[in-house]
Amino acid sequence: MQCRHRISSTSLLILIVSLSVRSLIAGDLQIVPFNQDVTPELGQPVAYAPARKIVTPLYARGVVLLSDEAPVILCAVDAIGIGNEGYDTWRKKLAEAAGTTPERVAVHSLHQHDAPRIDFATGRILENEGLGGLKYDNAYGLQCIQKVASAIRKGLKQPQRVTHLGIGKAKVNKVASNRRLLGDDGKVRLMRWSKSKASEAINAPEGVIDPYLRSICFWNGEKPIAVLNYYATHPQSYYGQGDVNYEFVGMARESRNQALPGTLNVYFNGAAGNIAAGKYNNGEPEMRPVLAQRIEKAMQQAFESQQKVAVNSEDLHWKTEMTALPVAAHLDPEQLKSIVEDTSKTPRERASAAFNLVWYQRASQGHQIPITCLHLKSASILHLPGELFIEYQLKAQELAPGRTVCLAAYGDYGPGYICTEIAYSQGGYESSPRASQVAPHVEAVLNTVIEKLLKSTPEQ
Repeated sequence: MQCRHRISSTSLLILIVSLSVRSLIAGDLQIVPFNQDVTPELGQPVAYAPARKIVTPLYARGVVLLSDEAPVILCAVDAIGIGNEGYDTWRKKLAEAAGTTPERVAVHSLHQHDAPRIDFATGRILENEGLGGLKYDNAYGLQCIQKVASAIRKGLKQPQRVTHLGIGKAKVNKVASNRRLLGDDGKVRLMRWSKSKASEAINAPEGVIDPYLRSICFWNGEKPIAVLNYYATHPQSYYGQGDVNYEFVGMARESRNQALPGTLNVYFNGAAGNIAAGKYNNGEPEMRPVLAQRIEKAMQQAFESQQKVAVNSEDLHWKTEMTALPVAAHLDPEQLKSIVEDTSKTPRERASAAFNLVWYQRASQGHQIPITCLHLKSASILHLPGELFIEYQLKAQELAPGRTVCLAAYGDYGPGYICTEIAYSQGGYESSPRASQVAPHVEAVLNTVIEKLLKSTPEQ
């Protein structure tokens, strides 16, 4: 008779890696920065066109944190979105590399619009329909994961000690603006996209945004090892022709790397579903470096103004709430299947239907997404799915006024836009059936989870 408690090969591998990591950390807080090139090849699909030019490389970068708890991974990827099975696979494989569990891995896209999409289930559906490689390249996605996992394994051989944590904040001037301009009737009267040339959109107020960039810096004595930067905006200046690049947020990030040799700067996009640069960007190429300089300036100011405090392993706490998001009523699986199979539809229409079908099947079966929070001293970092509205970020900060709350959105890309409940009655693109695949009461669900995670700090 086989032993009922036999450990699987995968579980054994995680156990071995975890034990080896724990022998390294010896009670200290340690960090493993990683930075991996994930640039697609020419001809491979990026958001809206095949890659025709590589303007800048793309990266997946982040940190592994080693403490008395199991390892934690925070990873930011230059991609428009990583959803559904793609999101699950990234977390699973990175967890295996670090000897931890997928629930302790946060993977986020930066949402650049000249970068790839990754979702293996959607990719397989399209391959079966003869559309393989047009919108999704599964081989590329798997290769990215393998490269990043390898970089993590290599980095774990030389972890660095973290003695201090730095927390900084600075205002970003003339970048973010709210996309949804409301009329007197409370309905959306004008969408202000990532670029605007209409005077009405340019002259209208910024609207509801979070104007601050927040940073978390890990130090070993006087040496800054890694800086995590958090700001909320759609990162597009101009896009859509297949010119692969990491956009103005990536330019700012790389400039900070040059300014701080030997320090890894990582950028995470916040709750930017209804936020873009449209008030300050006319879509001309010369505006990209201008926007980048404004982000970079805030990164520099946040770094220079940071408050350093001593930190050790006992100061790290990771919390997870497995959460099922409510499915949008407009999703009709039979209709979605018919669109996928309809050869008269465009590849983009069929790919969108396939993506939504995959999300519907997962969500309607009760699939849960990990909503997580990393507590470090007086800082809390929330990790959430989808194209989240800025109101969630502002609400989270209100719930923990005594803490620095950073938020990374664009985790699991499957739900699409996650609006506030009232937004579903206001019109506009984000709350339309084309864009959002969750029901309006998603706001109550997420706010309850966010509050629970923020209230789970040791002192509470």
